[in-house]
Amino acid sequence: MKMKTSPAYQGDPVRVLSEAFIPELPNHYQGKVRENYDLPDGRRIIIATDRLSAFDRILTSIPDKGQVLTQTARYWFDATRDICPNHVLAYPDPNVVVGKRLDILPVEIVVRGYLAGTTGTSLLTLYKQGRRDMYGLDLPDGLRDNEVLPAPVITPTSKAFDGGHDEPLTPAEIIEQKLLTQSQWETLSRYALALFKRGQDLAARQGLILADTKYEFGVDGDGTIILADEIHTPDSSRYWMAATYNERFTTGGRPESFDKDFVRSWVAERCDPYKDEIPEIPASLIEATADVYRTAYEKITGQAFQPDRSGATILDRIRQNLQPYF
Repeated sequence: MKMKTSPAYQGDPVRVLSEAFIPELPNHYQGKVRENYDLPDGRRIIIATDRLSAFDRILTSIPDKGQVLTQTARYWFDATRDICPNHVLAYPDPNVVVGKRLDILPVEIVVRGYLAGTTGTSLLTLYKQGRRDMYGLDLPDGLRDNEVLPAPVITPTSKAFDGGHDEPLTPAEIIEQKLLTQSQWETLSRYALALFKRGQDLAARQGLILADTKYEFGVDGDGTIILADEIHTPDSSRYWMAATYNERFTTGGRPESFDKDFVRSWVAERCDPYKDEIPEIPASLIEATADVYRTAYEKITGQAFQPDRSGATILDRIRQNLQPYF
């Protein structure tokens, strides 16, 4: 799918990574946010840009977003490597991870600890439609928006590689459709629930609630199941502030979260973002979103965010750090 582009951030272009094309590296593939290069020896170089994707197009670029996502995932990969293997081999640059190239399994694994969500496949959306038996689960009546579930659950969906829509699946359907073997499903389930528990435990120490998250798994040449992509980042997970959760739940308010949707909401209020040209996005709005990402990193990891300002530009710095892979 070819993505539509739109006006880039008009701030300091030296400190925004809108693209990361490096001609010396082979087998380039551009995703919505990440640039990928497959090396002949089975390694994959993944560069997280600062692009912000929504409505099936690139809206703009958010300063430091790529470094925040890469370093947040690094924190969690390090904190969970005793639970299951992950794809990480090296971090040659703050925006870059070198990992094993995997065959991605065709099931999206979402773990939910609360009745929340806004998409058509979310538990809350389906629950409000009267469903109680989705995803092979049997939820009780009387649950409220954003209420903690009796126990965390897995809500798997089909993974639409061809641009189609993800569809809810039950464990039985996953096996019947031969998307996974019984052994693979049991392994993924065990890994996902253990990763989520570790995520909730560490988030709680930081005053956060990890409400839900998604995981992507693949298999290597030996068939070993390996955690890929990212883990527990602000883009792949829903975090709430623990200090205000009970009050907001009691009063029916939305839980306090890292609100990263300033740009998305601003655009949606001014045009049809699927069809119209995107209006110029104010620099103040973009910087406010960047501050949310930086704050999220610090709140999630408990570490100060230290942007790497070396190099003439971010891309120049990345090219220098990736020279051993040329």
